[in-house]
Amino acid sequence: MDEQYGRELPSIPGVDPGVPNSARVWDYWLGGDEFYPADKAMADEVERLLPDIVDQARADRLFLRRVVEFFAGEAGLDQFLDIGTGLPTSNNTHEVAQRLRPEARVVYVDNDPLVLAHARALLAGTPQGEIAYLDADMHDPDRILELAGKTLDLDRPLAITMLGVVWHIVDDDEAVRVLGRLVERAAPGSHLAISHQTDEVTGRRARDAVEMWNRDASPKGVCRSKRQLEDLFAAVGLELLEPGVVSCNRWRPETADVLPAPVDQFGGVGRKP
Repeated sequence: MDEQYGRELPSIPGVDPGVPNSARVWDYWLGGDEFYPADKAMADEVERLLPDIVDQARADRLFLRRVVEFFAGEAGLDQFLDIGTGLPTSNNTHEVAQRLRPEARVVYVDNDPLVLAHARALLAGTPQGEIAYLDADMHDPDRILELAGKTLDLDRPLAITMLGVVWHIVDDDEAVRVLGRLVERAAPGSHLAISHQTDEVTGRRARDAVEMWNRDASPKGVCRSKRQLEDLFAAVGLELLEPGVVSCNRWRPETADVLPAPVDQFGGVGRKP
C-alpha cells in the first residue's frame, strides 16, 4: 500500500491508468484505494478548485442509503435497478435494501471494467434475494431493461437509481431520451432517484472544476441547475416527491433541526403515476 497513490492496482483490459476516471476519482474522495496516480492528481486538483467536493461525495453516498431505505420501506419496493454502480464501498444498494427486505432483487449496471471486476467479486446478497451485474452503457436503456428483465419483473414497480452519472449525459435532449425510455418501460408506481453536479452553491468554482475535468478526464460532464433538474423530472413524466430537488444532504435528513452546509451535489426522487 502506497500512502500517496493507494495500493498497486492490477492491469485490467480496457482500463487506461493514465486517464482519470470518475469512478476511481470518486473512490479516492470516499477514502478508498482503487485509484491510479492520474486519478489522485485529478482529484486533488478538483478539490483545490472546489473545496466541498469531498463533502459532496460523502453526501451523495449518504443520499444513496436514505433513498434506498425510503424505497424499501415507505415506498414498499423490492426491485432495484442501480445504473452507474461505481466502485463497491459500504452500504451498497443491495446491502441497504436487503436489510429491510431480504427478498429484494438488485441489478447493478456499469460499463467500467474495474467496477465490474469488483462488483462480481465483492457483492453478495441474502439467500432470499437475488443480485445481477450487467455490463451495459446507460445510453442504451433498452438493452439495460432487456437484460435486467431476466432478474426483475418489469410489470411490477421498481426503484431506479442514477446517482452521480446523469451529469455525464451532457446533451439535454439525450438525457431526456435516456431517462424517458427507462420511465416509459417501468410500471406505474416505479421511482427514479438522481443525484447530479450543480453550481448552485459554489457557482463559478464548480463550473471551472467541471471545465478542467472535461479537458483531462473521462467521461465528460456538465453542471445542471436545480431548475434544469426539476425540468428533467417533469419532462419524463415523473411526480417529484418532497422536498424536491435539493442538496443531497438535505433530502429527508435524519436530523431535521441540525443540517450541515449545502453542497453542489443535488438530488431528487420522482414517482411514475
